[in-house]
Amino acid sequence: MDFLFTVLLLLFCLLISNVISHYIPFIPTALTQIAFGVVLALFIGEISLELETEWFLLLFVAPLLYNDGRYFPREELWRMKASIFGNAIILVLITAIGGGYFIHWIIPEIPLAASFALAAILSPTDPVAVNGIAKRIHIPEQVLHLVRGESLINDASGLVAFNYAVAAVVTGYFSIKEAVFDFTYMFIAGALLGLVLGLAIIWIRFILRKQGINDITFHSLLQILTPFIIFIITEEMLHASGVIAVVVAGIVHSLINEKTETMNAQEKVLTENIWSIVLFILNGIVFLLLGLNIPSSMIETVKNPNIGNWLAVGYVVAVGLMILAIRFAWSYLFSYQEYRFLKKKMNVKPNVKTTLFISLTGVRGAVTMAGVLSIPFVIQNGAAFPERSLILFLAAGTILFTLIAATVFLPLLSKEEQTAGEEPSVLNLTEAKGRILLAAIQKIKVEMTEENAIVAYELIAEYKRMFAKYKQEQSTTTDAFQQKVREVRLKALRAERQYIHEVMDQGGMDEEVFATFEKSLDYREDALSNNVRTGILFLIGRSKRAWQRFIGQYYKETRLAELRDLGRNIQLKALQKAVDKLEEYARQTEMERLEAVNIVINDYKRLIERLKRTTVSYNEKSEEQKEELRIKVMDIERSEIHRMYEAGDINKEQAKELRRFINYIESVTLHEHVE
Repeated sequence: MDFLFTVLLLLFCLLISNVISHYIPFIPTALTQIAFGVVLALFIGEISLELETEWFLLLFVAPLLYNDGRYFPREELWRMKASIFGNAIILVLITAIGGGYFIHWIIPEIPLAASFALAAILSPTDPVAVNGIAKRIHIPEQVLHLVRGESLINDASGLVAFNYAVAAVVTGYFSIKEAVFDFTYMFIAGALLGLVLGLAIIWIRFILRKQGINDITFHSLLQILTPFIIFIITEEMLHASGVIAVVVAGIVHSLINEKTETMNAQEKVLTENIWSIVLFILNGIVFLLLGLNIPSSMIETVKNPNIGNWLAVGYVVAVGLMILAIRFAWSYLFSYQEYRFLKKKMNVKPNVKTTLFISLTGVRGAVTMAGVLSIPFVIQNGAAFPERSLILFLAAGTILFTLIAATVFLPLLSKEEQTAGEEPSVLNLTEAKGRILLAAIQKIKVEMTEENAIVAYELIAEYKRMFAKYKQEQSTTTDAFQQKVREVRLKALRAERQYIHEVMDQGGMDEEVFATFEKSLDYREDALSNNVRTGILFLIGRSKRAWQRFIGQYYKETRLAELRDLGRNIQLKALQKAVDKLEEYARQTEMERLEAVNIVINDYKRLIERLKRTTVSYNEKSEEQKEELRIKVMDIERSEIHRMYEAGDINKEQAKELRRFINYIESVTLHEHVE
């Protein structure tokens, strides 16, 4: 019961921390989660969730790195292979050796072997926290790729170096030859096993499908379990690096799926949704656990009368600066060597600013804490492990130091870089709309099946036309111009509404058809208004369409056909009235508004032609399929807006304008035909 309560409490804190980060975006979510963990440990003394290093690597590191392997850009991985492997292996060894001597020098109480162990476990970087910072500031793409690439490998190299250093403390024996041999074996064997096991699982899934086992839930679960299976087999049965194995398996999975499309659309959607939940939980729980363990790691050192609190903090700052200094020196020298001697065309001349970016993004995190907590309490002769509590204190403090340093200084560097003349990362509205439309097209392709292929291709054609249109508007992307277009659309809507009222007054339609037109016009006008009520409008539209489908079941087909024909004819005339009104307005308006008027006129003419081509026959099933696809597409478009805002690609005002844009697309596409 205590374990279940702890897990539920951590999940609740995970939700709250993300809500807080939404309102305080300049503080990384990782820091908020660490603070929650510390508060829980201090105020709920009985709460604890201790995991052995092997369990931690299995439950957290394996799935996270497998997912990183699936999505890491392979072109960048290959292009930056020298930098990535240099940071992941050579820099780890330099940090372990150089850092070990430095720690032993400033704190002689810690034996040299134990100092090597601490420096080794401080060498792996953790990109999760950096990703949280990168959502709000501009970090160069090359730096992010380097940090994410090295994190795929340096966990394994850091843990191997740490384990050998700890073994040297416990047993008093160390062999450099054995250490090099074991590391080489674990790395190469792990990579080969990741390749073989990754291919084997893909082959098993293929055979199961041929046998008729096509349940999407089964195959999605198998994919989620893949990194756990590979990690256990590699670590427990063959004693190779499970971390390297899952990374390679993730890359193999991505390559095979890209070439052969082994997943159908439904399985892909379900699997990605499950992965998003798993990753959200794992990333958050890692930092909550880190916060939970910090007080217990520090309490003995704080109570030690031989080490004052300020001296302990000074040790942390010294170790943290040493870790960052080694990374800075290595990064600058390696970049200079590549630029000066290899003469690679893609390499830019190294500079202090870029090197500072690389250094500060080397945040330490979960793997460091998990490793240091696995240090045994006693050594082989029964004596206590030397200065264990101080080592835990230094590790926890260094993690916080690097995270706070990145939080404080990366935004300053990013701001300086932009003021120095680099293009800001914020997109203009036309580029953002293009991204939304491309996301919509991709979503339709994912959702396409044999049954809905016809309507899916129709929707893709619609979105491609819209995308081409907005690509042509690159020169007219200012907010002022968008406001002019919106005003012209509202003018056209008023012309439509005036015609509908005239026909109603003359008895040309009944109350039912008139009410449908009124609701359609109200919806479109709301979508163009300045009051952004995205969720409400979407729910209203969805409810209205569901209601119309419901009542349609109770009308005779002849009545439905009559209403549709009447509605289509009236709508064509209303749209033509709007075009006539706009053409008259175009002859009278000033030049600066003429382009906006012409854009709206072309939209109306395209809509009229589409309605004229619509056959009288009505396929209820096809319309339902198209409507279902539209709803899913609208969802993904709104998600893309949120993603761009979270990533800092657009600002709040642009997000509002894009939501109005989506509302308008929805209103137009859903009301092209009168239901």
